[in-house]
Amino acid sequence: MYIKTALISCCLLAFSIKQAYALWCYECVSTQPGCGDPFNWIYLWTNVCKEDNDICVRITERKGSEKVITRACLSSLRGIRTDIPADTYEGCRKAATDVKLGHYVNNSIKELDIHRDYYDDAEFCFCFLDHRCNDSSFISPSLFMVTIGAVAMFVQRIL
Repeated sequence: MYIKTALISCCLLAFSIKQAYALWCYECVSTQPGCGDPFNWIYLWTNVCKEDNDICVRITERKGSEKVITRACLSSLRGIRTDIPADTYEGCRKAATDVKLGHYVNNSIKELDIHRDYYDDAEFCFCFLDHRCNDSSFISPSLFMVTIGAVAMFVQRIL
């Protein structure tokens, strides 16, 4: 009796999952091991992006021979960066210029980059379909749960 109830519950649970959204992105800066060029994923963890329709971002900033690469979810960068391009679809774009950034600031410390103009070139690359941008849009009934249900039914018929 309890086996039948558990079996029915497992099957209902397995078939009740219609879809799930999760985008896994690397979040690191090129000063961390493995995050620069060449990219080595062995040293890094991936994080789940917090918003439903999020995008993975790779920012490459250059100043002469210096190159800084930042990888993150777009939702975690929106509050920090003001130079995100308006078009965030798949592909690479130059950083937007924020003409209002740093106005009405009296700054005597030249090392503070209040106008965000230290880097000569900044490029944003957006991805949500690439190899390192894991996008699981749809999860049909869980194969694991269906297998457990089939095994339970087989065991019940034998007993």
